[in-house]
Amino acid sequence: MDLDASRLVLRQNALQDGYTDNELRRLYTRGDITRLGHGAYLDATRLDGLNRVEKHRVLLEAVMPALSSGAVMSHQTAALMHGWPLWAVDLTRVHVTRDRRNGGRRRADTMVHCAPLPGSAVHVVNGFTVTSPARTLVDVARTVPFEQAVVMGDAARIDGDSLVDELAVASRRHGIAGARRVAAFLDPLSGSVGESRSRVLFHRVGLPPPVLQVEIGVWRVDFLWGDVIGEFDGRVKYGRFLRPGQDAGDAVFEEKRREDALRALGFRVVRWTWADLTRPEALIARLRALL
Repeated sequence: MDLDASRLVLRQNALQDGYTDNELRRLYTRGDITRLGHGAYLDATRLDGLNRVEKHRVLLEAVMPALSSGAVMSHQTAALMHGWPLWAVDLTRVHVTRDRRNGGRRRADTMVHCAPLPGSAVHVVNGFTVTSPARTLVDVARTVPFEQAVVMGDAARIDGDSLVDELAVASRRHGIAGARRVAAFLDPLSGSVGESRSRVLFHRVGLPPPVLQVEIGVWRVDFLWGDVIGEFDGRVKYGRFLRPGQDAGDAVFEEKRREDALRALGFRVVRWTWADLTRPEALIARLRALL
């Protein structure tokens, strides 16, 4: 019989279905299946077709059954469960926290943190125990770079009081100064990963902070400095202009008309894309010239 590894297969279930360890080892050696975590297998071709977030979800399914019942998903794993964007965040390990003072460890597929976990810091999401949004944000802001943490924090839109309380609880933990900087910089009006990354860029090069999501007549613009409008053009952005029967070309034309109308009102418009965030020198020079 053939092992159906199109979905994650746990070793214990395969043995119950009549397979032996030798058969599983042979399939793995041949490259038909790949091993995830301890005693979990998946079709190798299916794994190759998954993006990094999907791979983390599969890894999560693989390693969680082997962890103790007291392990709570935390850090970027909890951020994934909360539905936050995970731009440029390391997803090679599943992160969990245990409510104890010591005993943390790093393995190839898991990172176990040890820290106090009061009841208010633990939520249930889709049947899984995860750290609360405020606790999750403080944890990631302590442990990942500023830009990645801002991307998650802007999207999380966490109540300010709960974030302040969680920062106070974590006041003696490693990286808390970085977490405070992230918390002070967050803006729930930031509408996308690209907009959050743009804000970080402006901050780093010393540009004045723009006003976000400003309504001008019947239009809303991403960034505004006086009479200078800034617009981040992500690939999916034009979808919001689509009406039934329209295609992307129609949306681009509508956006061009919108920009012409804003210019007619006396505004100057600067646009940028993902590529400009990677190599921002020309964009920054244009903005500095206008501002």
